Amino acid sequence: MNPPPHLDAQAPRRTLVTGAGQGIGRAIALKLAGPGARLALYGRRSDTLEETAVLCRARGAEALAFPGDVTDERTIAATAASLEAAWGALDGLVNNAGVPSFGTVETTAPDAWRHVLEVNLTGPYLVSRAALPLLRRGEAPAIVHVASNLGLVALKNAAAYCASKAGLVNLTRAMALDHAAEGIRVNAVCPGAVATPMLLVDRRDGIDPRRLAEELARVHPVGRIAEPEEVAAAVVFLLSPACPFATGAVLAVDGGSTAGFAR
Repeated sequence: MNPPPHLDAQAPRRTLVTGAGQGIGRAIALKLAGPGARLALYGRRSDTLEETAVLCRARGAEALAFPGDVTDERTIAATAASLEAAWGALDGLVNNAGVPSFGTVETTAPDAWRHVLEVNLTGPYLVSRAALPLLRRGEAPAIVHVASNLGLVALKNAAAYCASKAGLVNLTRAMALDHAAEGIRVNAVCPGAVATPMLLVDRRDGIDPRRLAEELARVHPVGRIAEPEEVAAAVVFLLSPACPFATGAVLAVDGGSTAGFAR
């Protein structure tokens, strides 16, 4: 079998990014933004989405903001219909939206458990399901799921989050097998701790963000936590035609935290 024809890795692409209002999602959008790029930004908050859109437009990209929740099937379907009307196809999808959760099986209420699974696992399923018909019409189409190093190893007091991200890791592999013959690649990145508002700002547990960052730095062999742009670089690489033979890959971008036993 001959390899696919060469595609310019820097060519403008049509990409949908969920959770694009801040943190890793915003960093991914900005990495993708450039002259001719077309970006669909999906997230819960219209104000932060529009801030991301403005930043992307300043880099020469077309950026459309779609406020919505990844658990809302009707909003997702309406977004896909709008993109079909505007662009006709998608070349890339990044399932980045997610929520944290802390607690054991006993201390996590059933409603909280369901919410974490719905956002972190069912959300990527719903968005992917709506986007696949558009991706089939795209050029070198690719999906990247943003999972977590806690989808590869576990952490005490994070049962729902670990379960949801482990499910997303194996969903990546299942989708890669299901859609390989269609030419749609599906990969995942598994970040370690990242300096995002979700981790360091939007906390309700009274933990001092600076102290938390210092503690998390110690469990990463590189001695620090990641910046969103470092995770975004891996996502954009897996998304691009520069990586044509990778599908079903699960890339740890975690400063070595899952490479071996903690010291």
